[in-house]
Amino acid sequence: MKKEFRIGNRIIGKNSPCFCVAEMSGNHLKDYNRAVEIIHAAKEAGADAIKLQTYTADSLSIDCDNEYFQIHGGLWDGMTEYKLYQEASTPWDWQPKLQEVAKGLGLECFSSPFDFASVDFMTELAMPAYKIASYEINDIPLIRKVAKLHKPVIFATGVAHAEDIERALQVCKEEGNEEIMLLKCVSAYPTPYEEINLNMIPTLAKTYDCLVGLSDHSMGSVVPVGAVSLGVKMVEKHLTLRRADGGPDGAFSMEPEEFKEMVDHIRILEKAFGQSEYGLTQKQEKERSGSRSLFVVKDIKAGEKITPENVRSIRPNAGLHTMYYEEVMGKTAVCDVAMGTPLAWELMH
Repeated sequence: MKKEFRIGNRIIGKNSPCFCVAEMSGNHLKDYNRAVEIIHAAKEAGADAIKLQTYTADSLSIDCDNEYFQIHGGLWDGMTEYKLYQEASTPWDWQPKLQEVAKGLGLECFSSPFDFASVDFMTELAMPAYKIASYEINDIPLIRKVAKLHKPVIFATGVAHAEDIERALQVCKEEGNEEIMLLKCVSAYPTPYEEINLNMIPTLAKTYDCLVGLSDHSMGSVVPVGAVSLGVKMVEKHLTLRRADGGPDGAFSMEPEEFKEMVDHIRILEKAFGQSEYGLTQKQEKERSGSRSLFVVKDIKAGEKITPENVRSIRPNAGLHTMYYEEVMGKTAVCDVAMGTPLAWELMH
């Protein structure tokens, strides 16, 4: 798989900054102006992209309330799947306009398709990437149609067995598309910290030889910042204006101030990564002058012996290296040496 590709104007790769994505999902609450406000909030919070979801309730489910379509437990307890998707979907006629708002702010805008019609719609909009949601990773016809477009394909792995990932990647390879990213993800809303398993991030990268990101549904920014330290090149978090406003995904979404704090912490962490080869920075080399060396700490007359009483290891680093301490003990001063003089070979024999 490719280790670098573009999503719009952003380079995603080993040496690129983490791509921070604000997921709008259903947090617009069916209010177009609120959707626009969320995009502006994403920009102000430091996001690189806004992500939409392109579906209708009919493309995900059917209007049926028998036992197979009832949701039991969690945030959406008591709803049918069809009702949930009706409530959470983003109207398609908004999406070209929202894309233009995002572009005007310098944000990338892409989406998750859920059927052939939504793929075609996203293609008409020339969206720069396609995210396959966790529950669609086993929809092979959908994945094949997306892979044929030769745009980056981002797979959430929230409910994926290893064979699901392998099959999805194989389909992409068959279609000649190697611009792939896997997102470490847990499909639990919100996700308990003990179920996140960040240690799987390097495993995914090594096993599937691809870029890895994080789609996170936990509360706060500790998990995404920790994931960046393990090498993820994309972080996706739900963004709302205020959790108290409600909505299907509001309870586990970030507020703008929280999203900004997350991005700020990620950027600080990226500055701190530095180089992988061992060596000192210029500042460290300068500060090294403050480390220890051998100094004369008591006046020594010519002909006197070097002893622990007149030579010690002290700061700063201007005299002989301390590794010569045992070797210089018992040598004779060739001249008078004043206290505070850095010890040097030419002062003794």
